[in-house]
Amino acid sequence: MQRLVRAPNAVLAMLWSDLLCEAGMPASVQRQFLGSAAGELPPHECLPEIWLQHAEHKERALALLEELQSLPQRRWHCPACGELVEGGFEQCWSCGALMPV
Repeated sequence: MQRLVRAPNAVLAMLWSDLLCEAGMPASVQRQFLGSAAGELPPHECLPEIWLQHAEHKERALALLEELQSLPQRRWHCPACGELVEGGFEQCWSCGALMPV
């Protein structure tokens, strides 16, 4: 087992772990419930961690997480309801219309 990174929260830790597993790099989340100990322990020691099952996957895993963090973000107005939609969404959160091509 090899520690890869600390995640800022449990949601991102699970997302990153699932992404790595789908890419063929078995990973798990550790310390996901330690956040309640923050204060008794230093807060940075209570963040969830991503651990790889195989150390030889470390370089590829870091590259994949870097690629995930640099995905382009879009900003568009929904043609159906006029709502401003930001981020990586391809569907309007308000009415469900698809992003124009």
